[in-house]
Amino acid sequence: MLRQVLHAGLRTSFHALGRFVASHPVFFASAPVLLSILLGASFSRYRVEEDVESLLAPKHSLAKIEGNLVDSLFPMNRSKHALYSDLQTPGRYGRVIVTTRKGSVLDPVHLDTILKLHRRIYQMQVMVPAAGFNSFNYSFSYLCLPDDKNVCIIDDIIRAMEEIQAARTSNRSVPILRYPITQLADGRQAYIGHQLGGVQGWGPSGAVRGPGTGARGEGVRSARALQLTYYLQVRGGLMDRVANQWEKAFCAELQHFAALHPKLGLYPSTSSSLRTDFQFSSVLARRPLLASLGVCGVLAVLCCSMRDCVRSKPWLGLLALLSITLSGLTAAGILNLTGATYNSTYLGIPFVMLGHGLFGSFEMLSSWRRTREDQHVKERVASVFEDVMLRFSGSTMLHLMTLGLAASPLTNMEAVRLFCRTAALAVTISYVYMLSFYSSCLVFTGYLETGYRHGCFCRRVPKPDRLDSKPAWYRCLMYTRYQDDSTASTDPHPPDSHLLLGCVRRCYGDWITNTYVKPFVVLLYLVYISFGLMGFLQVTQGSDPSALVAMDTATVLYTRAQQRYFSSYSPVIGFYIYESAPYWNASVQRDLLEYAKGFQRISWLEAYLNYLTDRNQSTSQPRENFTHTLRHSFLREPQFAHFADDIIFAERGQGEEPDVAASRIFLVAKTTENKREEMSVLLDTLRRLSLTSRVRFLIFNPSFVYLDRYAAAVSSPLRHSLLAVLFLLGLSSLAVVEPLVSVWLGLTLLSVQFGVLGFMTLWGVELDCMSVLCLISALGHSADCSGPLLCGFASGRGDSRTRWVRVALERHGVPSLQTLICYSAALVPVGSVRSNLTRTLFRCLTLTAGCSALHTLAFLPTLLTFLPPSKSRGHRPDGEGQRQEVECVEMNDSTRVVDQITTV
Repeated sequence: MLRQVLHAGLRTSFHALGRFVASHPVFFASAPVLLSILLGASFSRYRVEEDVESLLAPKHSLAKIEGNLVDSLFPMNRSKHALYSDLQTPGRYGRVIVTTRKGSVLDPVHLDTILKLHRRIYQMQVMVPAAGFNSFNYSFSYLCLPDDKNVCIIDDIIRAMEEIQAARTSNRSVPILRYPITQLADGRQAYIGHQLGGVQGWGPSGAVRGPGTGARGEGVRSARALQLTYYLQVRGGLMDRVANQWEKAFCAELQHFAALHPKLGLYPSTSSSLRTDFQFSSVLARRPLLASLGVCGVLAVLCCSMRDCVRSKPWLGLLALLSITLSGLTAAGILNLTGATYNSTYLGIPFVMLGHGLFGSFEMLSSWRRTREDQHVKERVASVFEDVMLRFSGSTMLHLMTLGLAASPLTNMEAVRLFCRTAALAVTISYVYMLSFYSSCLVFTGYLETGYRHGCFCRRVPKPDRLDSKPAWYRCLMYTRYQDDSTASTDPHPPDSHLLLGCVRRCYGDWITNTYVKPFVVLLYLVYISFGLMGFLQVTQGSDPSALVAMDTATVLYTRAQQRYFSSYSPVIGFYIYESAPYWNASVQRDLLEYAKGFQRISWLEAYLNYLTDRNQSTSQPRENFTHTLRHSFLREPQFAHFADDIIFAERGQGEEPDVAASRIFLVAKTTENKREEMSVLLDTLRRLSLTSRVRFLIFNPSFVYLDRYAAAVSSPLRHSLLAVLFLLGLSSLAVVEPLVSVWLGLTLLSVQFGVLGFMTLWGVELDCMSVLCLISALGHSADCSGPLLCGFASGRGDSRTRWVRVALERHGVPSLQTLICYSAALVPVGSVRSNLTRTLFRCLTLTAGCSALHTLAFLPTLLTFLPPSKSRGHRPDGEGQRQEVECVEMNDSTRVVDQITTV
């Protein structure tokens, strides 16, 4: 009873709202346009998000806390001797991978060319400002990070290559370059595994080892790639602008150098490359988005057209797109005024609005065509509101529930949260504009239809007796049915009805409900579930940010080169002991050596213990002796002086030796092709070990920020949205919707979601933030398509299940089919964009449209013919199926005022 009362009350309210809108069409048509123009003027405040890490990395993670602790203990300015390009992440840097088309980078010709490139980069100057009397030239020597001798820190491989070049020039024996840890001329050991790639080493008997198969410290025979990194220091706003200009000049210089030396391949990367290439997807997608709008507009016009030129509504297709465009412009204006920033993930928002807006417009147009033509336009619009707006409001509520919960603080991924917040705002405005702007346009076209004016040219159509004297093309263009035609009341399904509606009514409805077709549809659903399960079991997480940038950009080319030549070893992992530990204790020494066992390592502790052993001293000494020898003997040796950057001493008191308050060592693991998966496993293993160890330590690498809790951060918004939808459906079934409708809709959403997730994995799409955004929006899209069909079927009473399935397909399947046609066509131009982000967007949204179409047009019509809810013979008040068949005997006069004698 409560459900019937609320349902009747809501329908009455929407009926009154429809009459109000139809009574003031000029206001409701002009107000959204003026508001959009005013808010669209705020694009002067348009800003692009520059911090990509905050978007794509989990917002709250242990790795970020560990990174802050590492920066406080060992900041960049403490690394006076060496920097590891994949461990430190300063504000600005330039990086390049040099590869050879043929031969080795250590060959004399290539080695001389690479050192020449290094000198050109070192001497390169930039002028800031670009013109004027106050301009200054800045070189790398002014911008670089200096060591304790105020000399720029450069990669160790450059020093080794200079030693090799000097030896060849003076006809001396070339020093042996070992891999991955080599010894420089000053006696210092340096890790070059991240600087030399594609290495082939000499085996113990002179045999050649394959790439990446070398043992610790074996000689290098050849190397296919070399990586150089140039770090810049940023001391303020001016220096940041100078560093930005230097990075641009760095890329331009490398491009020019590559043209002069075609035998070398150069792949540059800078600190701003990821941000630039991530946002470049938006630039590439501008024209395809306009093409999508044009294609969708053409199909929307065709879907709204009929043979009858008066009852045809081609302009409503374009006006529906205009309503969606105005709502997007309004939402963008609100974002600009509130200081929000844009990023490339927002490319999916127009398609969320497009699917939802087209669904509402086609549903309203379908309901309009089912109203009585002899009614006043206000009554017809009110009937449309009463029939459609309850379902449209419900689907809008589902959209807002899924997007709103994903935009809540419960979401740990900033890109997902910002996308869902903006999409929720856009869907809300689109709903309001559909109630106002599009409804007022429906009122205007209704008055054109009442006056028998052409639906496209707005010209009055002559009556048949005057039309017979016109040419054939004119009669075809101006064809319509007047109310006084003899076929107007005798043919319930006139031949000039909508093409798709006629196909569904005469062909598809009978075919899909045929007894012999149902087993094949059920078999098709089982195949659908099987392939979905196959893909679901193979879901992989995509935590690599380079998978979300435009193709053929510097980031992608650099990442490919790095994966090809530098995948033998993991990035440098910092092993940080952040509390004072008894390093002089033999058991602590054994534990630390055991932790580092199996890694390539640069360890001050291991070097110090070997130093004591070589001097015939015990490694287990009292604290004072251990620390005194460390400070006054070991760290003063030239080959060990660089370890001073890795140890922090804390004073104890006057006359006492200080404690080692914190220290660090560097570890590198042997990896295979699945580098990121192995790093994730290594991170979890070492963290579990840190919980049980007597020595308090942590491990850190900048890539851990993307790996740490990434799977939970990406999947949690999807789980929250799905649970919210199911909860909303369960709650609404108590008061608004029939319980079986909520059950069927919930099962449909789960089935569509399961299929999209499984098939996108089989299509090569990983579970990253972009694919999760598409999965969240898929919940609302599938509810738009299947919800009205289920409500239409459940509201009918009497007749058979098959009869009501056919009726539901005619009334709601056709609008869903029109929406899916326009929506799918709009996706086609986006698939041509050369971007990994848009490729993921295209594949996920295409699968969403396909799975929703299968459920709406095939699976549900078949399953509803033999599964609950059942059909009883009783009639139900206020049901949608209660529209009565009316036979009218009409008496028309010249003013078309109709008196009716009606029999029910």
